[in-house]
Amino acid sequence: MPAFQYKAIDRDGRQARGRLDAVNEVDLELRLRKMGLDLVTCRLLARNVSAMPGGTVTRQDLITFCFDLEQVSRSGIPLIDGLRDLRDGMDNPRFREVLTSVLEDIEGGKTLSQALSAFPQAFNTVFVSLVRAGELAGRLPEVFENLAATLKWQDELVSQTRRLLVYPAMVLVVVSAVIMFLLLYLVPQVVGLLRTMGLELPIQTRILIAVSDFVAAYWWLVASLPVLAAGLATAIVKSNERARYFLDYATLRLPVVGRILQKIILARFANFFALMYRSGITILEAMRTSEEIVANRYVAQGLQRAGQQINAGETLSEAFQNLGMFPPLVVRMLRVGESTGAIDTALLNVTYFYNRDVRESVDKALKLLEPTLTLVLGIVLALILFSVLTPVYDMLGQLKF
Repeated sequence: MPAFQYKAIDRDGRQARGRLDAVNEVDLELRLRKMGLDLVTCRLLARNVSAMPGGTVTRQDLITFCFDLEQVSRSGIPLIDGLRDLRDGMDNPRFREVLTSVLEDIEGGKTLSQALSAFPQAFNTVFVSLVRAGELAGRLPEVFENLAATLKWQDELVSQTRRLLVYPAMVLVVVSAVIMFLLLYLVPQVVGLLRTMGLELPIQTRILIAVSDFVAAYWWLVASLPVLAAGLATAIVKSNERARYFLDYATLRLPVVGRILQKIILARFANFFALMYRSGITILEAMRTSEEIVANRYVAQGLQRAGQQINAGETLSEAFQNLGMFPPLVVRMLRVGESTGAIDTALLNVTYFYNRDVRESVDKALKLLEPTLTLVLGIVLALILFSVLTPVYDMLGQLKF
């Protein structure tokens, strides 16, 4: 659908500018009128403009959407009226466009889940599947309440992951800057003094001088090599399925960080799996949907094998035990849930178990990373200073007073 850059005015005469998808100018005018705007001028844009940065639906928008629709469903307000009020109060222009199209589809006879499925970039497969299950079971308020809680939980996971990864990245940048300063400034200054004295330099000092000369002569290569390597690796991963699988597998095998990332992935899986099961989605369908949300091909392949085992007649706990990714306590909780007929409660216990385990693991990792990185920085600086100062001490020892 073409995109238009428009200029309009609202009922109070205030100007509004933005982008909107429409079939033609007449359709654009009708869409803006439904948004409470009157078209003044418009201009046809390229087809890819609507996908430009700034036209995205954020997680906070989705949380607001779920919370408002939960209240609408519980209070008995007609869905169309609730969506119209939500659209009129939405600050994000892109989400306002999406809600306008959703309203038009519902007015045309589609269900809410069918209307949402037309916008996969805003509402993913899990979101649409849960809404569809809520429509069939008549439990939309509970589904939207659980979705809002899940999206908030995702925010916490993102925050925890950033806490785990941002600090080492910052320390790495600082360490690299210090090393570059020593190699480009301190080492040449000391080397000039040592060469004027005519001293025989030890092996570690000669190695350090060679490294310093190389960095000074090819600093552009040293600076661009990590960027080029990252770009090449990204291109290979995007174009090669085996490379993507290997990267996902290797990420989970990283020391300290890999184990925590695996727990975060399994926490996400357990949370969504519990939510889908409680909403009436079958176990096999929930397993297939979970393969898409874990965002890790190694784990997704394991879940696929577990789904095949369940389809062959094994229980959920047996399939997870054969998978080898879940600790014995989780498998035991699922086994108890199967025996008591309360799998949904067992899955919620698994979610709680992983949520707490992830928080504790992140806190422990941060406490471990700080002294470890400090120690590494100290060792690197000590080696450089040792290589620089050793001939200086030898020179001072040869002086006669």
